[in-house]
Amino acid sequence: MYPIKTEFDKIDEISIENRGDYLFIPSNVFEELSYQAFKRLGHFLRTEHLKQIKAIVDDSHSSENERFVCKLILRNAVRASKGVFPICQDTGTAIIFGEKGNKILTDGDEDIFLSNGVKKAYLENNFRYSQNKPITSFSESNTKNNLPACIDLKVSKGDEYQFLMIAKGGGSANKTFLFQENRSLLEKEKLLDFLQQKIKDLGVSACPPYHLSVVLGGLSAEQNLKYVKLASAKAMDCMPKSDIGFRDIELEKQIFERANQIGLGAQFGGKHFCLDVRCIRLARHGASLPVGIGVSCVADRNILAKINKEGVFIEKLETDPEQFLGQDNLDSDQIDVVDLDCFDMKKKCVLLSKYNVGDKLKISGTLIVARDIAHARFREMITEGKSLPDYLFQYPVYYAGPAKTPKGEVVGSLGPTTAGRMDSYVELFQRLGASLIMIAKGNRSKSVLDSCLKYGGFYLGTPGGIAAEAASHIVSCECIDFDDLGMEAVYKIKVKDMPVFIIIDNKGNDFYEQIKKNPSILS
Repeated sequence: MYPIKTEFDKIDEISIENRGDYLFIPSNVFEELSYQAFKRLGHFLRTEHLKQIKAIVDDSHSSENERFVCKLILRNAVRASKGVFPICQDTGTAIIFGEKGNKILTDGDEDIFLSNGVKKAYLENNFRYSQNKPITSFSESNTKNNLPACIDLKVSKGDEYQFLMIAKGGGSANKTFLFQENRSLLEKEKLLDFLQQKIKDLGVSACPPYHLSVVLGGLSAEQNLKYVKLASAKAMDCMPKSDIGFRDIELEKQIFERANQIGLGAQFGGKHFCLDVRCIRLARHGASLPVGIGVSCVADRNILAKINKEGVFIEKLETDPEQFLGQDNLDSDQIDVVDLDCFDMKKKCVLLSKYNVGDKLKISGTLIVARDIAHARFREMITEGKSLPDYLFQYPVYYAGPAKTPKGEVVGSLGPTTAGRMDSYVELFQRLGASLIMIAKGNRSKSVLDSCLKYGGFYLGTPGGIAAEAASHIVSCECIDFDDLGMEAVYKIKVKDMPVFIIIDNKGNDFYEQIKKNPSILS
């Protein structure tokens, strides 16, 4: 399934056993392999991916905004590669695809030991536990070890056990879509127009520039979406043409051109919305045309592995990303610094109203960190007739959830989460005078725009995909509420020179909507 050209490292400390024409793999090998894979995925990226980010920095046609963000992405990769801070605060769901050759023998419990390796990687490193187990249909609790993992194993002919392992963050996972269409869509211009609109609808909350995958067809919805994920990880690059389907390289070029015309590149406007496109055409039932779209975000955490008679091998990731950073002159950029601790909330908003949407700032001062479950609890307090906590009226709210704090550090990796998941709370909170300044990543709904206009609020976007780098701007952090929620608890942090863009202001302006209507405004 994964005949991709790549370099591998041999893991010498793992032993296997040859039995004539067969290879016996002890269960502990699977545990060590998955442990090594997810430990590496927390800190390193593929070399080719980093080259693509560097190319945006060097492209004379890139916007100032996307060059700025891509420099931060490279700086983040350097900081993460030291092995302390993970690349992204959302260290992801562990996903494992495996294909077992018919000449491979095991004890039959590799799924258990692959899970054990995942657990060990998340427990022993500064990673975040993001998985919730159901208690009832309406209640749940964090598993505190990032299990369960999503494991998909199959059997084929051959003398290797091959793996693709993915650390999939929630932001990019939420940008996987299935559209149930029909034969009438299979006309080139009609299809390209359809895809361009759906790609535009992806927005920027999953941290572009993206590796985009499009799958046309499939014998079931499940088959379509499986290929979407595999293609986004480059695992279908060498897919041979057969009755099942094929990779359409020519159509990829056309989709890529359309995708990069929408103006939403590199999160705050530019031509690089996608790094590349993979398009797979599959067989289909005559009455159905499933169309799947998905992305791998700028924290592109995929790794291949294989076990054969020569040993245990794992894909070589880039351990020296500093070679791509070049001249790091970001700190010398002339950007206004706004100290938000010098004012009450009303005066903070007055200060921000001096700027236009799209303006880049550095902010310093105290923020409240709160995200999904904390916001649900705030709404419960209102429903029960209780007052919201004072801190929601005093400080801007940063939608985020930290990874574990490394020993001797102030905080772990702490980048923004997707703002749109909090949209339903904004009008209610702002009506009461809370959450008047919000900080996160991604675009917001019209209800947020309307609320900010009505109540004088602001939404500031901060770059996604740079969680290790973002932590370097945090000078203090303490848990102040809902400590039972772990990474979803409420924290008070103090930041210094944190980069943000004004996305929605108190005058009814939305920067992302302006870009979509007129991408040339960034020229």
